[in-house]
Parts: sequence; structure tokens; C-alpha cells
Amino acid sequence: MTAAPVVVPDLGGAGLAVVGRELVAAMLDNPAGTVSPSVYETGRLVSDAPWLPGHAERLCHLLATQRADGGWGAPGGYGLVPTLSAVEALLSALRTPGRAGPPQAHRVSAAVDRGVATLRDRLLVAAEPVPDMPGVDLIVPALIDRIDALLVEGAPSPEWHGPALPMPPGMTRHRAEAVGRLLASGGPVPEKLWHAFEVLDRRARTHPRARPVSGAIGASPAATAAWLGDPARPGVDRAVLGYLTEAVASGGGPVPCTTPIAVFERAWVLGSLARVGVAAGVPVELTAGLAAALGPTGAATSPGLPTDADTTAVTLFALARLGRPVAPDSLLAYDTGTHFCTWQGEDGASVTTNAHVLEALGWHARRSPGRPHADVARRVAGWLVDGQLADGSWTDRWHASPYYATASVTASLAEYAPGGTGGRLDRAVDWVRDTQRADGSWGLWAGTPEETAYALQVLLGTGRPPRPGLDGVVRRALAYLDEHRDEGTGDGVPLWHDKDLYHPVLIVRAAVLAARHLTQLSGHPGR
Repeated sequence: MTAAPVVVPDLGGAGLAVVGRELVAAMLDNPAGTVSPSVYETGRLVSDAPWLPGHAERLCHLLATQRADGGWGAPGGYGLVPTLSAVEALLSALRTPGRAGPPQAHRVSAAVDRGVATLRDRLLVAAEPVPDMPGVDLIVPALIDRIDALLVEGAPSPEWHGPALPMPPGMTRHRAEAVGRLLASGGPVPEKLWHAFEVLDRRARTHPRARPVSGAIGASPAATAAWLGDPARPGVDRAVLGYLTEAVASGGGPVPCTTPIAVFERAWVLGSLARVGVAAGVPVELTAGLAAALGPTGAATSPGLPTDADTTAVTLFALARLGRPVAPDSLLAYDTGTHFCTWQGEDGASVTTNAHVLEALGWHARRSPGRPHADVARRVAGWLVDGQLADGSWTDRWHASPYYATASVTASLAEYAPGGTGGRLDRAVDWVRDTQRADGSWGLWAGTPEETAYALQVLLGTGRPPRPGLDGVVRRALAYLDEHRDEGTGDGVPLWHDKDLYHPVLIVRAAVLAARHLTQLSGHPGR
């Protein structure tokens, strides 16, 4: 479900517990999860499924979210995928009579002019590397090819003429070509690929493993619409139509990259609240649902996605802290011998996944000394320590901001590997203290309530001796959170990695609540 306005009560004193209960109630009310719409995913529905209800609203969303510089999405390389998707979608709408709508066809054409110019002049020639986002090495070449094909058909605008769009520096077509060969062979395909079905080779349509789960392909509206194709063909899958109809209705037309996100949302929200002691009275419906999501290889964010160590670890940690522990043996399938992979065959590694693994294994190690979890937890802690950057922070592949990664790692080290890590935690605290903005916030591009909450968690949640100037830093941060309370609970800045950046509304609300509770525990009640 996409983001909706949320009424926020006073967060002082007993109000924290009230907000915690309201978060729990919101998860029950919206079982699909509450997440911001995606320009990328919405653009794919404009192009591939104009027959779906809400087409006009999706077009309006693309027009309304174009930046002044002609691009879409976040700054720098993060703008490439949403801009490619929006440009291709708007071009497709112009090429098909009636799709763009006569009253706004001129607006669509102008948006394409600016978008194509931005791609040619900046996004596809920038020295900044393309961020490590799911499916990016499949999405970018596919959309470039589609845009080129639409541009060469001829158009009135001079901005549309010119050489073919180049691949971004450092990116190749090797992965896309390898996936094409794999699909042609008819052999097993990694389950994670179905999440980006909309940009796969046409041979994906006939692959025997490409089948909907709970009405969806890869838990993605775009992937599902691409798999469905013509909705009027005989024997169309009614469950798939139902999934798509619900997805577009929930957000009034625009859609997120992944829906539903119930397991992910519930695990992160309850884990955040339980970590700081404001998760009392959680309904058994939520804890039972999380426990049921765990199988032999752990839990998945959503049906149709592969199980992964990150969702599994946070689910295990949340259940343990809520008094319903489940043995963490399913996590061991992701142990590489040095660290834990997010899923089998992962390219790269995630520090936040390993921080969450440390929390899950560390909790059980303390209570089951005869099991091997303690040794594994120590090894993971060492791997995390080695990943600290020179300035004292950590960065990660699942979130754009270093404040999320640093908060995740320091929380796990402080609780489950305190011996010998004090100096590393002090460096992290000093980095956070020294990077506060003048308005009291923290943020990668600009200050946000989400990143400010993570910064406060680092400052106050590590158990380290107070650092010089901490009182003033916390006071300014709390004043910022008070002044930007609505921004921290509604349509926030997308920072989380999927095919596009997204904002998980309730997860961020839980992070802010946890930070405020920590300020009270440490004697900083706020204004």
C-alpha cells in the first residue's frame, strides 16, 4: 500500500507508548504494508499496462515528479533508473494515440524534451558510478534500447534527435546478455530475477519457472503486468488481475516497486520498537505471522521473492525480543565462512545484513551457550569492525544513507560484541557528532527526520561515555524533529534501495520513535 497521511500525536512522555501502539495498529490495518510510490515502477505500468485503472493518474504522477533539471528521482546516479523509466513511459504514451490524453500531450512532449536532454547531457555521461540497485544492470540497457527505438521513429522535437544513448561509464551489457542465454537454455533461473521480469528477454514469458505466486510475479506490479500481457486474452489469470487492480487502487494509480511488504515491515518495525523497550502488548496476530514466515531457509520480504538473510535475521531478532524466540538455524545457510550473504550468489556484501545477523545470533548465543552461534557471532562482529571506513562510518548496499548503516552496525556491536569494539564505537559517535547540520539534522543530501533518528541512535544507543558537546547536539536534533514531525511520518525522502529508491513509512516512524525513546532513557526529554 502506498503512503497515506498520518496524524501524529504529541511524542513526549507517555505519548511514546501511544505512538508505538498506533504503529502496531497501522500494520494491522494495512496488511500489504505502507510504502512510497516509485517513479520507475509507475513508469513501467504507463508503458506496459495502459489498460489498468489509474493510467491518467500515473501519467500525472510522472509529470508532477519531474525535477527542475529535467530528471527524476534522487540526485546523482540515483536519478538514472527513474529518469530512463519516465522518459520511456512518456515516449510510449505519445507514440500511442489516446494514451497521453489530448489536454496534456503538450506537457508530456515538453517533459520528454527535458528528460532526453538530461540523459544525454548528464546522467549517461557522468563520472559518478551507477548505484548498486537491484536489477540495475538489466534495467539500464533494456530501457536505453527501448528509448532509442522510440526516438528513431521520428519526432518533431530536435531534442529527440541525435546518436543512440550510450551506456553509463563502467556499465556493460554482459549481465543482460548472460541472463538472455540462461533464459534461452530453459534451465533454472535465480528466483530474484523475476522481480525485474519487465526488462527480461521475451523468452522469459515462456520459461517454466515464471509463474505467479499469490497473484504476482516477483512481488512487483511492473513484473506482473509484463508477464500478464494482454488482459483480454482467453484464460487470463484472475488472481493476477486482482493483484494488479489492488496495487494501483491502494496508491490511487502510482505503485511501489514491491508489494506486499508485510513481513519486512512488521519485522523492522517490531524489531526497532523492541530494541528500545516500547513494543509491549504486540498482538499475537503479528508475532504469529512473523513466525509462520520462517521456513527452512528463513523468511522472504514478500511471496515470490527469495528468502534472504536480512529479512530472516530481523524477523528472528524481533521474535526473540518479543518473547517468541525461534532457533536461528535457518540463517546458517547464508554463511560464507567470512560473513553472511544476503542471498545465495549475491554480488558484493551487505554490512547491515551482517549487523542484523549478529543481533539474531548474539541473542541466541547468550541463552544457548552449548550451541555454535557464539563463535559465528564473533566472526561476524570482526568482519563488521573491519568494514568501518576511515571517518568512522559504515555504508551499505540496501540504503543510500551511511547513517542507517552506521546505526545498524553500532547497535549490533554495542549489544553483542562490546569487548574490544569501544574505540570503533567512539569513532562512529564522533563522526555522527561532527556531521550534524546547522539546523540540527543529519542527512546524505539534506537533513531528514529518518537520518536524524539514526544519528541519535548512534549517539545514545551505544552505551559509550558521553562525548564532548553531546548535550547541545541532542538538543538541536530534538528541536529539528519537533519542527519536522510531519515530514518524518508521511511522504519522506526515499532512501531505501529497490529497483528505485523508496520510503517505508511505518519503518521510518518506528526509527524516529526509537530515537525519541533513547533520548528519554538518557535524560534528554526534548522540548
